[in-house]
Amino acid sequence: MARAIWTGALTFGLVNVPVGLYSATQDKSVHFNQFERGTSSRIRYKRINEDTGEEVDYDDIVKGEEVGDGRYVIVAPEELEEIEPGRSRVIDISDFVDVAQIDPVYYGKTYYLAPQDEGAQRAYALLLQAMERAERVGIATFVMRSKQYLAAVRPQGDVLTLETMFFADEVRDPVEEIEQLPVRHSFKSRDLDMAVSLIDSMSTDWDPTNYRDTYRDRVNELIEAKRRGEEVVTEGAPETAGNVVDLMEALRASVEAAGKHRPGNRGPDRKLATRKADGGPTAGGSDEELQDMSKQELYDLAQELDVSGRSKMTRDELLDAVATARSAGRGKAS
Repeated sequence: MARAIWTGALTFGLVNVPVGLYSATQDKSVHFNQFERGTSSRIRYKRINEDTGEEVDYDDIVKGEEVGDGRYVIVAPEELEEIEPGRSRVIDISDFVDVAQIDPVYYGKTYYLAPQDEGAQRAYALLLQAMERAERVGIATFVMRSKQYLAAVRPQGDVLTLETMFFADEVRDPVEEIEQLPVRHSFKSRDLDMAVSLIDSMSTDWDPTNYRDTYRDRVNELIEAKRRGEEVVTEGAPETAGNVVDLMEALRASVEAAGKHRPGNRGPDRKLATRKADGGPTAGGSDEELQDMSKQELYDLAQELDVSGRSKMTRDELLDAVATARSAGRGKAS
């Protein structure tokens, strides 16, 4: 069971609700340590004085803000402590707004709010149900880890969630940031209707389980293969379609292809092509999965299996030759 990362009170008007704040999301990216190539020696970072080359103790480090021309204003930790927003334990709702009026660009990280104890349950339930009926979200400010946050509090099922938000001056203006701003164009009605038709054919109900971090899956598969002592077969660059100059032709082709649309980002499951460290036959992947490979991928696999005459083969010939070579390899291994 997770522990609250912040405890305090959620207030609206004179109502005070003791709550705890819990992380609603987690980062599942694969995090690597760094090593010197060819060794098992970890790479470590030190705080070094760039003028003396000597390591500096953490307690001797102060902060500085660059003010131009290589000049800095130095600020000591104790000076920052004097102006900190304080250890406020209140999430103070100052306004209620229509959630549709908030541009998603303002949202940061999501947390769950939960009542701290039995005594807070009734007030918590009252706020949640009232916000559901009013169809409004609360806008609040609070302090966590010496930083003040703007936040949106909203009902989500049986719990209240808190979304940290960026302040207005933290959101960049696209006019100032984008060199080539998009411009409005006019289209024939039938062209716009076709684009809308494509959107309709690709529309589905939102289901978060339809989407996976496929890159993370491949990284974990790579790590597991190397743990088993296998080498990963390097695949060639995937074949790419030629540039389509005619926008409407591309749109028509997309509409035709959309009939086979499946929700989500999951393509055909394909295992990494691996081989034993001693140069044995390629492991991983079934013969059915060969059907999904491009000609370049099949050629690279044929090269690994030392298939003769591969350079003159068509894709279908490569498919048959690779399947035969892999079957022969398995037969020898048994």
